[in-house]
Amino acid sequence: MRSSWMDPADIGLLTELEPVVARALDAHFQRADDWYPHQFIPWSEGRDYDGVLDGQPWTQEPDGLDSAVLDGLLHNLLSEDNLPSYHRMIAECFTRDGAWGTWVNRWTVEEDRHGMALRDYLIVTRAADPVELEDARRLHMQTGYDLDCRGTSLVGLVYVTLQELGTRITYQNIKRRCGEPVCEALLQRIAQDENRHMLFYREVLGAAMELQPERTMKALEEVVSTFRSPAHAAPGFRRLSLSMARSGIYSPVTHHDEVLVPMMRHLRVFDRAGLSAGGEAARERLAGLLQATEAKARRFADTVASVR
Repeated sequence: MRSSWMDPADIGLLTELEPVVARALDAHFQRADDWYPHQFIPWSEGRDYDGVLDGQPWTQEPDGLDSAVLDGLLHNLLSEDNLPSYHRMIAECFTRDGAWGTWVNRWTVEEDRHGMALRDYLIVTRAADPVELEDARRLHMQTGYDLDCRGTSLVGLVYVTLQELGTRITYQNIKRRCGEPVCEALLQRIAQDENRHMLFYREVLGAAMELQPERTMKALEEVVSTFRSPAHAAPGFRRLSLSMARSGIYSPVTHHDEVLVPMMRHLRVFDRAGLSAGGEAARERLAGLLQATEAKARRFADTVASVR
């Protein structure tokens, strides 16, 4: 089912990419190993809360998770909470037809596990206030989500490829700081899902670059210039994102060095010959954007070093 805003260039590209999507989907099913969120939750630590069960109200426990780890988990849970909006967005970008539609639904199935497991873990272990969690979930989902650079399927493909890579890195970095074995095991499983999602999108994006290099360069430029977390409208996002940056979970350095640069290298953005004049111009603008993100990363690193 095609979106009403989809232009003929999008329709043609999605059709050309369909065989690539089908192969990437087959590879994904071969790599994927389903897991069960309930197996990663320490249920024996759970206690009734106040309310109809007249249990123990939530209080901050002194021996809980490291504050930076908790902030990273809260940010990622809020990100995962908006899954209905993300499902709508990628269904509009990629259609619900054929292999594309199968991917959209499979991706949603796998992503749904993440928010479910993170919330259960935080509530059972009393690591976070369940009332604040629910209030934030409700407000964030009611706000919804749309791409900043909404307009073409190719732009959407670039965004989700970069976003999945950034999300995988975030989960891995939270795990490295965590120090709690059960949480580490859960984060490892989620990171594996996110990595497989990134591999799927990266393969399709690479094919798009071969088929339509000029349009792909322009889409890369547009996304890099506007990129931000899908949780940017969530309650408390600014505080959580600053905490993640200061702790090294996800900072301007991470974004430039571990997301943008490796992706540009994989796509051979600056090694390609034979671009049209429009493609060359887009590549030059993209190079300028990467210089700006590198300068921002170095300024951030210098600032962090100066206060230590």
